[in-house]
Amino acid sequence: QVQLVESGGGLVQPGGSLRLSCAASGSIFRVNAMGWYRQAPGKQRELVATINSGGRIAYADSVKGRLTISRDNAEQTVYLQMNSLKPEDTAVYYCNARVIRIPGALEYTYWGQGTQVTVSS
Repeated sequence: QVQLVESGGGLVQPGGSLRLSCAASGSIFRVNAMGWYRQAPGKQRELVATINSGGRIAYADSVKGRLTISRDNAEQTVYLQMNSLKPEDTAVYYCNARVIRIPGALEYTYWGQGTQVTVSS
């Protein structure tokens, strides 16, 4: 079993900041890429940012310069620092991790339960 536990969501005013965290735990040999996705009401889930185990990062164009992804490999945790938040950032944010559970096994993708971020005055 592999679990991804997210925290840090909430209500914030436009222009404010939040920091999301996602910790992976369970039967894990190695965590490869980790990332954040989001899903707004009535819309499809979309990529926000990803980071691989070597630190290579990719962002959606809509969040560049405002959101920053980082990770702590020792703690198997990924973070999303969100600054200058806009109402259009309102969504459920999901953590994602590509995990190898034992040496030589295939990589599987796991998801967190989601955390609500609401940007509103």
